[in-house]
Amino acid sequence: MPGTTDVWTPVTFPSLRRASTRGTQPGTPTDTTSPDAPDAPDAGPARSRARRPLLIGGLAAALALTGGTVAVAGAHKTVTLDIDGATTTVSTFAGSVGGVLDAHDLQLGPRDLVAPAPGTALASGDEIVVRTARQVVALVDGEETHVWVTALDAEEALGTLMARGDDVRLVASRSAERADLGIRLDTEGPVDVVVDGDTHEVADASVGLQRVLEGLGVELGPLDRVQVHQVEAEGAARLTVTVQRVVAEEQSTVAEVPFEKVVEDTDELYRGQSETAVAGEAGERTTVHRVVLVDGVEESRVLLSDGVTREPVTEVVRRGTKERPAPPPPPAPRTTTSSGSSSSSSSSGSSSSSSSSSSGSSSSTVSGDVWAALAQCESGGNPTIVSSNGLYYGLYQFSLSTWQSVGGTGLPSEASPAEQTQRAQILQARSGWGQWPACASKLGLL
Repeated sequence: MPGTTDVWTPVTFPSLRRASTRGTQPGTPTDTTSPDAPDAPDAGPARSRARRPLLIGGLAAALALTGGTVAVAGAHKTVTLDIDGATTTVSTFAGSVGGVLDAHDLQLGPRDLVAPAPGTALASGDEIVVRTARQVVALVDGEETHVWVTALDAEEALGTLMARGDDVRLVASRSAERADLGIRLDTEGPVDVVVDGDTHEVADASVGLQRVLEGLGVELGPLDRVQVHQVEAEGAARLTVTVQRVVAEEQSTVAEVPFEKVVEDTDELYRGQSETAVAGEAGERTTVHRVVLVDGVEESRVLLSDGVTREPVTEVVRRGTKERPAPPPPPAPRTTTSSGSSSSSSSSGSSSSSSSSSSGSSSSTVSGDVWAALAQCESGGNPTIVSSNGLYYGLYQFSLSTWQSVGGTGLPSEASPAEQTQRAQILQARSGWGQWPACASKLGLL
């Protein structure tokens, strides 16, 4: 997230204790530019701005030649100059701290620290401390901010920032595959490096953050993060470098889009009949997210796109509206006659013989009313009905094998009532009423 720029954060130096007793103050800002962070080690000793060598010896010789021997002896003094931890003993004739800085052409930034203040009178044996302000990126309780510090290394900077939050970390900037804190990693050591699930102890961290990582063979990916923080271990705080492996990837999710169903009426089919004209097909909806994984754990998910990538196909069902034709007229009555005769003769004496003949006939008539009654009994008169077990069809409850044996094709329930009656009559003529034993008995046909 975008950071905020914070004001400079000074530190307290043990080397200033003696100097501070003389009323030291921070130096007056002289520019507004951000200091450049050295390459390696992370921020080197001081932003060295001394542009000319110490000329103290030459100045003393020049003064002596002018006859000012007594004055020179009184003005000469020896002081210690500490620039970002690098100390030098300096012989000077300057009367103030600012005079020494000017003699060495030390140009101060607006947030640099000088103690004692530049206007402070100088005495032999004094110590002048210069601390260069550098901007670092800090993560305070998860919120990134930019802070100016005058600390010598990361450990000291974290100590000055701890009051800002419960979890304070320095974030290394990334240039190509290099990691740079903007200040030294540690002037003493040791430090722990946590990477890829392992912890490595590095005894000498003064070489800088990048060289510490290179020494461990750690190669940084373009999105990897490097943070420096304090970790409590065995009652003491350990400076720890944590490398987080970051992967950003696009993840696609495909979901089914259900199809719709429409029904169209058609007079090409009888009432009660239907057919599928177009089979339905589900579509697809694809959602794409950009997912950031930190050490394999999802940190964030951002929606990139969401849309239908394959349209569903609507199912079309045709429903019949045509009226079914009336049943065909009943066939002409059919009569069956059977006759027999018997004769008996008796001869007895004088009686005359007589002959008697007896004859009998029986007939049965099959009419349309009989077929209507049979259909009503078998199927309730519904030509499209199918039995609950799926084995018998239509007005006369044909099985498929029986239907086919009398010349029928397809399903009996899809044939017209006239065709079903015709096939039933063929079956009855061939095999009798016993093809419908229950209903034929009920109707007195057996």
